[in-house]
Amino acid sequence: MAAPTAIENPGAEQAWRWLQPVAQASSLQEVLSGLRWLMPLLDTLPDTVFFLKDHEGRYLAVNKTLTDRLGVKDRSALLGRRSGEVFPDEFGHQYEAQDERVASDGETVWEQLELHLYPNRQAGWCLTHKLPLRDATGRVEGLVGISRDLQSTPNRHPMHQRLASAAEHLRKHHTQALNVSHLADMVGLSVAQFERQFRKVYELSPRQMHTQARIQAATQWLAQPLSVAQVAQHCGYTDHSAFARQFRATVGMTPSQYRELQRRGRMAMRAAARDAQLRQQAQAPQRPLPAQAATSANPLHNHGGTGYWAD
Repeated sequence: MAAPTAIENPGAEQAWRWLQPVAQASSLQEVLSGLRWLMPLLDTLPDTVFFLKDHEGRYLAVNKTLTDRLGVKDRSALLGRRSGEVFPDEFGHQYEAQDERVASDGETVWEQLELHLYPNRQAGWCLTHKLPLRDATGRVEGLVGISRDLQSTPNRHPMHQRLASAAEHLRKHHTQALNVSHLADMVGLSVAQFERQFRKVYELSPRQMHTQARIQAATQWLAQPLSVAQVAQHCGYTDHSAFARQFRATVGMTPSQYRELQRRGRMAMRAAARDAQLRQQAQAPQRPLPAQAATSANPLHNHGGTGYWAD
C-alpha cells in the first residue's frame, strides 16, 4: 500500500503517523491485521473520525469517534455497511459518491472542508482526507480516511494575535472577493508567509476560511423566506449555480435540501418541547380549588361533587 503523506493538522498528522507502518502492507487483509493493534490508539482521538473501507465503500474498520457520532454502541454494527446505510439520506449519498471517486477512480480527497451535522443536530466544521489503498500491482483495493474537527477557537500559536485582525476582516467581509495580498499587507507579511502562518494558526487556508464564512452565513440565511438565488447574493456569490455547487461540496446536500432538513428539525424540536410540557403537566401534583373558587367555578359543587384543577 502507498504510504499517506504527512499533513500539517496536528491531530490528523498524528493519525497518519500511526498509520505509516500499516500503509506499507501489500494487501487490504494485511492492513486490517495491522489495525488490530493500532485501533486502540485511533480510539483516543475524540475529534478525529477514522475509517477503512473496501472497494465497494463498505466499512471494514472504524474508530470509536465514528460510532459515538452515529450513536452506535458497538462498531460491529457498522462493519460491512455503506455510508448510505448509516447516515441520513442527504449525507449518505454524498459520502458514497465521494467514496466512489476514490475507490474506483483513484482520486484523492485532501483537506476537503465540510460541514457535518452531529446527532444532537449541532453543526461542526471538519477537514476530510481520503486516500485510495492500492495493492502491489497498483489496483485500488479500498480507501482509508479521516475527518478531523476544526477547533472552535484558534490554537495558542504565537502568531495568533498578529493574524487575528486579518482573520476577523476576512470573516466580516466574506461577501467580498477574497484578496489574500491585502490581508497579508494588513499584518506586514508576504503572501507566502501569511498563507503558511495562517494555516498553522487556524488549520485552514485563507480561501477555506472565506468559504467557511460564506457557507456558515448561507445556513443562517436559508432559515429566512428567501429564494436560493437571494441567499447566494447575500453571501457574496454572483453566480447562483456556483453557490449551489460550493454548498453541496461543503455540506453534502443542496441548499434546498438543507432548508428542508432545517424545517424538519425545527418541527421535531417543537414537537419534543410540546411532549415535554405535556409530561410535566401530567406529573404535576393536583390540588383542590379554594372553597370560594370551587363554589363558583365548579358546576358539580351544588350536586355534592368535588372539583379539582392542576397547575
